[in-house]
Amino acid sequence: MAQAWVLGQRALREAWRTPEALIPTLFIPLFFLVVNVGQAAKIFPGETTDFLHGQGYGAFQLPSSLLLAASFGTAALFLVEDIEGGYFDKLRAAPITRTSLVLGRLIAEVAKCALISVLILVLGIIFGISIASGVLGFVLLVLLTSLWGAVFVGFMQLIALKTRSAAATNSGGLIFFPLLFLTPNFVPRDLLTRPMEIAASINPVTYLMEALRSLILEDLVWSKIWPGFLVVAVAGAIMLALNVRVIERYD
Repeated sequence: MAQAWVLGQRALREAWRTPEALIPTLFIPLFFLVVNVGQAAKIFPGETTDFLHGQGYGAFQLPSSLLLAASFGTAALFLVEDIEGGYFDKLRAAPITRTSLVLGRLIAEVAKCALISVLILVLGIIFGISIASGVLGFVLLVLLTSLWGAVFVGFMQLIALKTRSAAATNSGGLIFFPLLFLTPNFVPRDLLTRPMEIAASINPVTYLMEALRSLILEDLVWSKIWPGFLVVAVAGAIMLALNVRVIERYD
């Protein structure tokens, strides 16, 4: 773990030197939040819409913005730069574990996602959104979003390792958009049409979104929270195993 932490510190310094890369990560989720709320807030008034639990429609849409912010995968693009510059080959030749090579950048991604999540949540609170689950709920929101960001960028790293191309890696991030919209993004799952409900139930991102939404709208309903963490744990284990396997067979 010490080796992963050293590589993580390097990745954090790398991100710190390019702060402009964080601007789209913050701006685009907030843009979609404003647009979606502006389109549907009058359709779902907080006073008469049961699934909003007395809050405005912005509280229902906030989890979508958190997931979108965590799904940019900039660390994978930095990995491509290391591959193209030859630094990644030097790391592979060093006496460090393959797991550390994977976890190093993921540590930096967790830190980045935590910062972005806090900023988005604070802005939401400033504009009237309440975190019904309190301080613990706030921490769990940041933690779950950050872990998802690490899982997502880990799968993006697989694309980077296989293609060694910045263009292919960047395009691979587009896979998230179908996953995001095949969820109860605008209404709860029980209000979807039957085909869409089936698709949303199969989609693991649905359970992440519902866990985040529960933390904002309700007071620690663990039956809705734990499936989100389970999705992250299972996907994270698969992602880590695949990354290590690809690095071991890199040549």
